[in-house]
Parts: sequence; structure tokens; C-alpha cells
Amino acid sequence: MPEAPTAAEREAVDVLLGPPASSWEGGQERPADGRIALGGYRRSAEVRHMLLPALHAVQDRVGWISKGALNYVCERLGVPPAEAYGVAGFYALLALEERPPRVAHVCDDVACRTMGGAAILAELEDRSDVHPSPCLGQCDLGPAVFFQRAGEQDGVVVGASSEKVRALLDGNDLKGEEKGDPGVLVPQAGEPQLRLLRRAGTTDPTSLEAYRASDGYLALPKVIDKGADWVIGEIRASNLRGRGGAAFPMGIKWEAVARSEVTPRYLICNADESEPGTFKDRVLMEGDPFALVESMTIAGLTVGAETGYLYIRAEYPLAQARLDRSIAAARRAGFLGSDILGCGRSFDIEIRRGGGAYICGEETALMNSIEGKRGEPRNKPPFPTQVGLFDHPTVINNVETLVNVPEIILKGGEAFSRIGTEQSTGPKLFCLSGAVARPGVYEVEFGETLAGLMEMAGGVTGTGRLGAVMLGGAAGVFVGKDHLDMPLTFEDARARGATLGSGVIMVFDDRTDFRDTARRIARFFRDESCGQCVPCRVGTVRQEELLARHLSGGPFEEDLFDDLARVMMDASICGLGHTASTAIRSAVDLGLLGKS
Repeated sequence: MPEAPTAAEREAVDVLLGPPASSWEGGQERPADGRIALGGYRRSAEVRHMLLPALHAVQDRVGWISKGALNYVCERLGVPPAEAYGVAGFYALLALEERPPRVAHVCDDVACRTMGGAAILAELEDRSDVHPSPCLGQCDLGPAVFFQRAGEQDGVVVGASSEKVRALLDGNDLKGEEKGDPGVLVPQAGEPQLRLLRRAGTTDPTSLEAYRASDGYLALPKVIDKGADWVIGEIRASNLRGRGGAAFPMGIKWEAVARSEVTPRYLICNADESEPGTFKDRVLMEGDPFALVESMTIAGLTVGAETGYLYIRAEYPLAQARLDRSIAAARRAGFLGSDILGCGRSFDIEIRRGGGAYICGEETALMNSIEGKRGEPRNKPPFPTQVGLFDHPTVINNVETLVNVPEIILKGGEAFSRIGTEQSTGPKLFCLSGAVARPGVYEVEFGETLAGLMEMAGGVTGTGRLGAVMLGGAAGVFVGKDHLDMPLTFEDARARGATLGSGVIMVFDDRTDFRDTARRIARFFRDESCGQCVPCRVGTVRQEELLARHLSGGPFEEDLFDDLARVMMDASICGLGHTASTAIRSAVDLGLLGKS
């Protein structure tokens, strides 16, 4: 006899999915229900995408997912228990074993570990409700701690201490800044040249009226009036390229989906910002959520999608709460939903929460996650514009890329293309953290130098002497003083053997323990590899072992390291394996790890 759910677990699932309609969904059996079984497989395929939300619903209510709860979710959705277990076990933030109702995830990644995260973990190592965490996207405000709380809203604490973590775990309430709302830290707030950040830190992000008073929702009516062909023409004229690392031209994606004869089509906003050192999308979502809602609506109407999914990492509860309210307000005002602004067309947004898996930032892994599968990447081709979400044409862009769209619509693609350089157009957001006086998200035009951006952030702190800069995050590279004059553009970074990646600029002074930093990066890729393909699953482990031998006094096994890196680059399914070795190799080349 399968284990049964508790009343609380059953209620959590039923609130999300609605009451059971038949015995096939876990209700009371009726004679007529036998007919439903014939369509059971088709129905399970249609509702399986609710698997991850259902698992979250249970954990949010009781703090973990019991066998009884998992069985009930499977009954309601028609998902085989083994498959559901495989999905639940894939995500670090879902618990399949009973645990305390409050759990703290303390960031000990590259930035936070040197700001006190490692010390907090050491001081609380005796507690079973404290766990180390990869980057929480709060690198400008660390050390950061993410709290999961059964029956209550999750929260983030920044500038944390072991005393504060202990008190919050022992029952104190999260108040004020402890609710994860320290205010959006935008050092440039109010400066007149800002485009993407002009509202962040200066207007009420929860107010639709404040958004409209600052030119919000002027672009959407223009899009409805001009039509999809005009919009795509302006996007292509802007030469806007993706801001997530791949730098793929946005107009090509949009046109491919808009021209497809296959329907329905889908739009996805990738807000699963998990690259260590990256927090720009968090600042946009917390500081200007309506801009993202309007941008997604424009994109959906342009490519012919009626549904858009906003996939946000679970560690951003404040951003999700503000987006939830913004979406609801936009619907009430007629800017979202059915018959938008009386144009006869529909588009709506569903928020989907990730579960603590870095790999789900990869576009095809993200789509599998939305579909209720393990978040493992797919082989390409076919590409998402051809066979994407639910096997239909799909546009997927990240937050920063999308929020450029209203500016292009209002000012024109040609005007946008004149910002920055010919190959790198528009404004760009960079995440400054580490040994700088004023960490935060900075907006500049493409072409600003690395030295210039560091000077905007107050220069190097600590010893005041530069040790190295990590560009692009853990999947990027370390660079030294010889790169300070480098213009921050896609083409200049490529010519200098660097990458802009997700906009990370993490600064280290010359007293930094780069050996410890390299160990943490190696461990990050080992832990975050989804394990689907052998080159990455084995290569990230062997890389960590090779690094450990070197840091224990052995010579750097250059040929072996390069062989591992080459195999991961050539044979891994996705970008995680392709870039897992780049930062460590660059640290060796710069001499940051000692003698080879």
C-alpha cells in the first residue's frame, strides 16, 4: 500500500491544482472514471509541466517532500513515481528527507566566502539546519544567506552574521532588511544618462502609476499599432545581441519564431541568474519589474506567442514577489491577458520557480525543467526557435536583453545601434563586486574600459593593489593589469582572449588567496554538473583532483589538464562543460596559484 499524504500535503497540492476530478487524480473512485484511463497518458503529458510547481507547493507548506506527498503528486499528474523522484532529487533546494522547518543556506562562493560566509559556516558547523550554498546573486551585499521557511515566505539576509543566522533559525522573525529588501543598490541611481537603470532606486517598483509616469507602457501601444514586421525590423536594425554570454543577435531569434508556421509558439524569460558574481537581473527585477513585464508582452505579441514563462531562480524571493504583484497589476489595467488594450490579441505570463540548479540557466535545460523533467540540457540542433518548449518554436532571452526592447521601440533601432560600437550596441550592465569601494550594478555604453569601470566603483580596496580581475564569472577568465585598458565589448574581449560572459567584474587585491578561490571554482563545477554526459561528469571531477595535487605541492600537469579541457570543450552537451576549465587555466597562466 503506497504511503498516503498528510492533510497539509494534500491541501498544498489541491490549492495549486484544484480539487481532484476523479480517482485517476487521487479522488474517490466512481464507475464512470474507468473511461478516463484511456486518455491517461495524453492527459499526463498535458499536465506534467505542473510537476515542479507541485513539489514546491508541498515543500513550501511542510518543509520537505515525503513519500506520501510525492505519491499524491504523481496520482494527480499521472507521472510515474520513479520519474517524479528523479526530478525532485535533481534540485538542491528540494528535500526528500525530513528536516527542520527553517533552513539556512549560507553562500560560500567566490565573493561571499571572503566577506564572512566561510566564517559563518565554520561557526555554525554543528547545526543540521545550516548548509553551504553556491552563489546567491547578492555579491554586492554579502555575506548572504537564503532562508527556506515552512509555511512562510522564503527570505534572504544580506550582511549576515552567525549570530543573526542562529537567531532567525531559532524562531525570530525576519524584519526590515532581513526580509531580503535592503533597497536596490544602484550606485548610479538618478544619473541622467541611464537607460536600463533609470528607474531602479528612484521610483516605487511596486507602483504601476509610478512606472507609467516615467514613460512606462508607452512602447506597448506603439507595437500594437505598428505590427510585428515593423518591430522585428527595428530589433534587427538595433543589432541587439544577447546579454547572457552567447551574444546571439536577438532579431534573428524573434524573426525565426515569428515566421514559423507552427503554433502555438512560446516565449521564455531566463531569470535563472546563477553564474557566480552575477546579480544584474536581480537588480532589474527588484528595481523595475514592470519594465520586464512590458518587454515580455512586446516580445510575445511580436512572435505570436500567447503564453510566456518567466523562469526565476528560487533564491530570489523578493524579485518574485514584486513580479507577481506587477503581473497582477498589469492584468487589471488591461496591459496583459486577454484582449490587450482592446487589440483583440492575448498574451499572459506564468512565473516558474527553479529549484537550485545552475545548469537550468542553460536554455534547453530550462525548458526541460518547465516541462516537469530533470533539468538536463538537450542536444542541439534542433534549436529552440525550431523545436523548443513542448516541442514548439520558442524565443528565450534573459532579463537584461529583454528590457532593452522598450528603448528600441521608442527611440528606433538605428538610434540604438549608434550607442556603443558597431558590433556591440546599446548600454550594458556590469556586476562589480569584490575589492572595490562601491560594489553594485553599473550601466555603461559598450566601449568603456575595464579600468574606467573599476574607477567608477571607487577603485581597488584592501591593499589598494590589484591582484587580478575575474571577468564573466566562474565560467569566465582571470585577467591581470595588462587588460585594464581593454574596451568592454564583445569583439575586444574576444581579441584579448577574454569574455564578458554575464557581465561579472570581480576584483581581487594582491593579498587574495587565489588557491582557495580556484578550489571553490573547481568544486562549483563538479557540484553543478548535471551528470548527463560523461565528458563533463567525469572531467569536472578529474579537474578538481588535478588541481588538488598541484595545490598540495605537485607540479601543474599541463598536458593532462589541457586534454581534460579539450575533451570537455569538444564533447560536452552544453556550455557548463565547455567553460568549466577556463577560469582555472587562466589563474595558472597568470601565476596566481604559485609555481607550476
